[in-house]
Amino acid sequence: MTVAAREIDASFDVPYRHALHVARGVFDPGNPTLAGVLEPTTSEGRARVFACVDAGFFDANADLPQALGDWLTEYADRVELAGEPLVLPGGEASKNEPEVIEQLVAGFDDAKLCRRSYVIAIGGGAVLDAAGYAASLFHRGVRLVRIPTTTLAQADSAVGVKNAVNARGKKNLLGTFAVPSAVINDAYLLQTLADEHWRAGFAEAVKVALIKEAELFESIASSVDAITERDLDACEPIITRSAKLHLSHITDNGDPFEQGASRPLDFGHWSAHRLEEITGFELTHGDAVAIGIAIDCAYATALGLIAPDTATRTVTLLESLGFDLDHDALDDADSLLAGIESFREHVGGDLALTMPQGLGNMTEVNEFHENALRDSIAAVRARAWVTA
Repeated sequence: MTVAAREIDASFDVPYRHALHVARGVFDPGNPTLAGVLEPTTSEGRARVFACVDAGFFDANADLPQALGDWLTEYADRVELAGEPLVLPGGEASKNEPEVIEQLVAGFDDAKLCRRSYVIAIGGGAVLDAAGYAASLFHRGVRLVRIPTTTLAQADSAVGVKNAVNARGKKNLLGTFAVPSAVINDAYLLQTLADEHWRAGFAEAVKVALIKEAELFESIASSVDAITERDLDACEPIITRSAKLHLSHITDNGDPFEQGASRPLDFGHWSAHRLEEITGFELTHGDAVAIGIAIDCAYATALGLIAPDTATRTVTLLESLGFDLDHDALDDADSLLAGIESFREHVGGDLALTMPQGLGNMTEVNEFHENALRDSIAAVRARAWVTA
């Protein structure tokens, strides 16, 4: 006898809160911002926290251990440190080396973290990615507070809901979606950045401005001198606006966990990720994104989506910010174009490239014209920013 199949279908929603805080002096004893985002997890009414710190930031800030100690003393009635802070290698090394994830998991386990404990990750985007990935796996997820210490992380990656590490030579091949308990941007933490890391976040700011907000684009263009002179008072509003635009896209556009094929915030990234891979991560993410934006601007011009003047203004702005938009890797167009296929796989099987449409608007391109893309890559290499 054939029994008819039955389907039991129950839909449900899970409420999330994504909290971005902007404060200066987050580790000052008189600053309650960090303590305020931590809920008690022990019977004594304290939050148990495990801290991981980017080695580059740790080495550049000799007073950090004392500052953390003073902060913990001030909030000893509310916060309990679960073990010594773990210092992680900065940059892509933290995402390329599987040992880093094992080190994090071992630290969490030795500290006996429970699911209501907190991992506080302090560092650049790569360290936040690795720490967030490990935290999302441990006990199927412990709470995460991100304290980004680079312009790139503050303007973009730290406010995302993604965590990832590199594997098999591919960028972000392994990863999870997990909404952080809080993100705290502190402009003071940016002061020891090397120049290449200082400018990196402004590539992401140009990216989101070009596809979402002309006003931010104009603000960046009028603030080039202040940005290159590292004027915190002028730069903090730009970083904050970029972060808010990224956050708004995640929370207001109905696809925070990227179930669809469209990924607007990855404009310029199909080639950027590939450039990082084929240069062995010699190119930093910010520098690669700047080149990726230039390629896509040339391509968008060829498709008639933006005026040549918009493309020229964009690449001139990127150069004014200190980005070198040329690299020998651009000579290998075949390897670079392989990034299109990797990107298609990563977004879910259907090609969906976000392109600017005018200044401050965007559209989706679902097929690519290989010859036009090759011409666009050659145009960037030849410093001829617009294609015919």
